Amino acid sequence: MPGIHNRIRMAVLGAALTLSPLTHGAEAILEGQRFHPVEGESTMVATSHFLASEVAHDVLAEGGNAVDAAVTAGFALAVTQPRSGNIGGGGFMLISDESSGEVIAIDYREKAPSAAHETMFQDEDGNVVPERSRFSANASGVPGTVAGLALALERYGTIELEEALAPAIRLAEEGFVVPPRFANGIREARNRLERWESTRKKFFKADGSPYQPGDVFKQPDLAATLKRIAEHGPREFYEGRTAELIVAEMQKHDGLMTLEDLAAYEPAVRKPVHGTYRGYDIYSMSPPSSGGAHIVQILNVLEGYDIAALGHNSAQTVHLMAEAMKRAYADRSEYLGDTDFVEVPLDGLTSKAYAKALREGIDADEATPSDTIAPGDPLPYESNETTHFSIADDNGLAVANTYTINFSYGSGIVVDGAGFLMNNEMDDFSAKPGVPNAYGLIGGEANKIEPNKRMLSSMSPTIVRKDGHNFLVTGSPGGSRIITTTLQVIMNVIDHGMNIQSAVSVPRVHHQWLPEELRIEAGISPDTVRLLEEKGHDVVTKSAMGASQSLLIDDDGFHGAEDPRRSTSSAMGL
Repeated sequence: MPGIHNRIRMAVLGAALTLSPLTHGAEAILEGQRFHPVEGESTMVATSHFLASEVAHDVLAEGGNAVDAAVTAGFALAVTQPRSGNIGGGGFMLISDESSGEVIAIDYREKAPSAAHETMFQDEDGNVVPERSRFSANASGVPGTVAGLALALERYGTIELEEALAPAIRLAEEGFVVPPRFANGIREARNRLERWESTRKKFFKADGSPYQPGDVFKQPDLAATLKRIAEHGPREFYEGRTAELIVAEMQKHDGLMTLEDLAAYEPAVRKPVHGTYRGYDIYSMSPPSSGGAHIVQILNVLEGYDIAALGHNSAQTVHLMAEAMKRAYADRSEYLGDTDFVEVPLDGLTSKAYAKALREGIDADEATPSDTIAPGDPLPYESNETTHFSIADDNGLAVANTYTINFSYGSGIVVDGAGFLMNNEMDDFSAKPGVPNAYGLIGGEANKIEPNKRMLSSMSPTIVRKDGHNFLVTGSPGGSRIITTTLQVIMNVIDHGMNIQSAVSVPRVHHQWLPEELRIEAGISPDTVRLLEEKGHDVVTKSAMGASQSLLIDDDGFHGAEDPRRSTSSAMGL
């Protein structure tokens, strides 16, 4: 591929491996030290679970394309990673086709039920009751994953849905060996999961004890659901026996979702957000994701500085990143929402001129207090346990997919008889404009609850192209940190010349305007922290952010990176 800069080949992986752990007691780099960068292949799969990587790898080996492999991986993750992989949630897929030059965005985000209303999560005094939007039947939006994956396969794949579902059915029916991360997650969420009878039956043994590492976990109800979809097609989920089971479970717990809501659900094909950064084309997800707009916006601001010369994670680089992040998240609170319902000033937010105006308000030596930052004027108008995977084939097709049920284990409610968890994405709406959601994000009128509306998201599947060729495929889970995690992988490659494993592994930083804190992972130099504090930043070290399964394509072939922050991550190539 012509034009790719030579610094990509810098041997910085060794430095990344010596970094201190990225989290206080979390699994991150603790379980297994699993750094296995995959180099120089002709196709590549990077997912958050090795079993999903294996089945997607098999699809490519048998002649399937990247979309075939992505859909197969998506359904496999719904089985092997139920806390975040899903058919009870929704997400976004980006597909880049070098042969046609097209980049397509598939929006299969959940929708609010038709009976949803603006004050449904408020009490009689107008106060938000967080439990209602997070751990109840009404916390769930109408799921989009099955329809979205099926649409991608029908339009851009080469295999039948039945073939794509076969590995997931086998994994659900025959079971898989429980890894430590799976067992730890159940233990940590036990109090929440035990509230629901259907959830207890799925995640705990007959005697009430949790599954332990090494146990075999089988899911017969989920296998039966996947078989029905394989036999009758995706509409079975929305109009058949599965739909009936969903509505029965929701109504059992006083939920609003109806059969009509499910039957009316359709995914949407959208135009991705596009920007440029130092000669690279950046494609990312358009609204109802805020990710693409703000990744491009932040990159536009930072393009005015010599980030490479300032150095990776130096105090000055982090300061400038934090200042750009704050301004983007302030705009997010005002302007972003579902474009089927509200006007979003995408052209303004992603313009170089607006970035220049924002840059002029940044002091190179002093942090701007967040309470003095308000949404800008970008005219004219025009989740933690999320799962991302990246796949590319040797025919110029690349896929970036991010999907979620929002919180780890979503609402906590398993659909009895169907075997999958429902999302709690309704918490991503503004339960009340100006009141932060579970991730501390402030929302406004643009993201208020309305019937059949898609809630705002931070999910940011992203594909970077160079001279018309796919170059970098990335994205991440992490709630509000998705945007900044994905941003930093891009910057680490383009500005700092890192190989893809290093770009994914090194410590990350995050600022989201409110709360007033610059969040960092462990591994940032104490001297850097001191300098940032001297500039006026409130620096807080917290647990690891994101889990970016990414791949890079250059003259030497395909290079995959598995994020060490998620112990089951796996990159595989052919």
